[in-house]
Amino acid sequence: MSVAPKASTPAWPTPPEGGWTADDLDRLPNLPPHTELIDGSLVFVSPQTLFHSRAVSFFEWQLQSLAPEDFEVVREFTIDIDEQNRPEPDVIVVREDVVEDPDQTRYPAEAVLLAIEVASPESLSRDRETKPLKYARAGIPHYWRVEKEKGRAVVHVFELEPTTRTYVGVGIFRERMTVRAPFPVDLDLTAIKPRREKGQ
Repeated sequence: MSVAPKASTPAWPTPPEGGWTADDLDRLPNLPPHTELIDGSLVFVSPQTLFHSRAVSFFEWQLQSLAPEDFEVVREFTIDIDEQNRPEPDVIVVREDVVEDPDQTRYPAEAVLLAIEVASPESLSRDRETKPLKYARAGIPHYWRVEKEKGRAVVHVFELEPTTRTYVGVGIFRERMTVRAPFPVDLDLTAIKPRREKGQ
């Protein structure tokens, strides 16, 4: 006698009425790493590309040496915007006084000086439209979006216009990035590449 296999039960959590909240990210079991909350919905991250990984590491390490002493540079860490939005920028520069507990899982958006997103094909619309809108409304003064263009990094730099709580583009940088705000930065963007490129 053959027995039909039992249908598998979906492992994904079922959202409550009104959607998930920022606190739920700390309580839900077995969430994939780097799950974000956007408008009450869980957003799962696709596997990283090598470009994404190298770009995130580049900005993390470079900014650690350039940020003022009263700020910390943290990669892939969620920030509280409101009850239904807890995104995870790829790199943030955050006030040192909120980095209190090694077990903490998020920082308040008002403590963030700079948010950086390294765009990938699946995150492009979120990084170009959804997230900057939310970061600006939360009052984050600076936003950088890093994209891959012909295999190289290009950085789109934005500053907050405080009266409208919207971002204004202040520059697009290829090969070299030099800005004075939020603190002086001079970066060789061509360094975002594999240690040995083909043909070398």
